[in-house]
Amino acid sequence: MTPNRARTVFLLAHTGRPAAIRSAELVVKGLLRCDIGVRVLEEEARDIPLPEEVELVKEATPQCLDGCELLIVLGGDGTLLRGAEFARASGVPMLGVNLGSVGFLAEAERDDLDKVVDRVVSKAYEVEERMTVDVVVHRNGDIVHTDWALNEAAVQKAGAEKLLEVVLEIDGRPVTGFGCDGIVLSTPTGSTAYAFSAGGPVVWPEVEALLMVPISAHALFAKPLVTSPESVLAVEVLPHVSPGVLWCDGRRTVELPAGARVEVRRGAVPVRLARLHHASFTDRLVAKFALPVSGWRGAR
Repeated sequence: MTPNRARTVFLLAHTGRPAAIRSAELVVKGLLRCDIGVRVLEEEARDIPLPEEVELVKEATPQCLDGCELLIVLGGDGTLLRGAEFARASGVPMLGVNLGSVGFLAEAERDDLDKVVDRVVSKAYEVEERMTVDVVVHRNGDIVHTDWALNEAAVQKAGAEKLLEVVLEIDGRPVTGFGCDGIVLSTPTGSTAYAFSAGGPVVWPEVEALLMVPISAHALFAKPLVTSPESVLAVEVLPHVSPGVLWCDGRRTVELPAGARVEVRRGAVPVRLARLHHASFTDRLVAKFALPVSGWRGAR
């Protein structure tokens, strides 16, 4: 039976990685040593050697974070986005530790585990909110699917053989139409993910905006567009073409029949992220992409 502790942290890890298993062991032992309770999904606990006092939960629901002050996520970008699903649904802040390659959502790296535990124990972290998008799919005037995303909603062609034919719309007015591999509808947080790979701009997280970025468009005018956060972006799949697919954060997908309309707007519920330090996004960008800055002399 789990001891009744005043504070509890939920731990989510990519247990398919040996590094995640070792990291989870270190974090759990460090928190328990400081009398902070730890809660873990039962399915993940099978792969991690855990002390008996760790609380196990069977179902991965938002309610499994009830009473937790923090969600610690150990893994790469995919695991961090999985953690964001828990964070958004529960309102619990997420603290990401990157065990992958880039990990823009992460606040710490695997070498910082001792620091992570110390900051959690002393509550030396701040919480910021990141914009999400709400996604609605219409067909013949009816709503056929709803979803959300922290990074992006991507409308893509379903197969490799044909282009996706679309018309783009902003705030109820048509902008342009063309054949393409897809369209990325992104938040500033997602500007360094799929939208970045498609040639979109890097947008600082504190900038409130929505992005519309074409993927391999067969058109003369197919520039990335940055709109107001209050805008409504829409992509219409033309009725005479092959169906497409909708991906939200690269995790949840649904088929888009010909004639489908995808609307994206600012999400009603943000994702809360725990921050350990005040490093600027510029420094984070340079570090994550190993950008060459040698020779910089600074402002006089």
